[in-house]
Amino acid sequence: MAFADEKLPVFKVGDTIYVCACGAGCDCQTISRNDGKCTCDKPLAKTTVTKVEGDKLFAKVNGTEQAFSTKAKYACACGPGCTCGTISQKAGNCTCGKEMKKL
Repeated sequence: MAFADEKLPVFKVGDTIYVCACGAGCDCQTISRNDGKCTCDKPLAKTTVTKVEGDKLFAKVNGTEQAFSTKAKYACACGPGCTCGTISQKAGNCTCGKEMKKL
């Protein structure tokens, strides 16, 4: 399991996800199951989870494997019917367009 917190989505190796494509130096670390924009307001990149280790998942972005923290500070607040699974290290909107909640 990629997440120990039951409020957060679980991502597994092989899952299709959308991630922040700003590069390894970006601190937003946005991950979602839906296409949209990261909390930097830039388009997310479609990719696949290649590995899960502890509190990190790995995915290739523009040909380079990148680590993303799964210990999110913010998550989608839409409720149980929502399937976007958006999490981020920075405040902002989820891919549904609603403001994420601080965890």
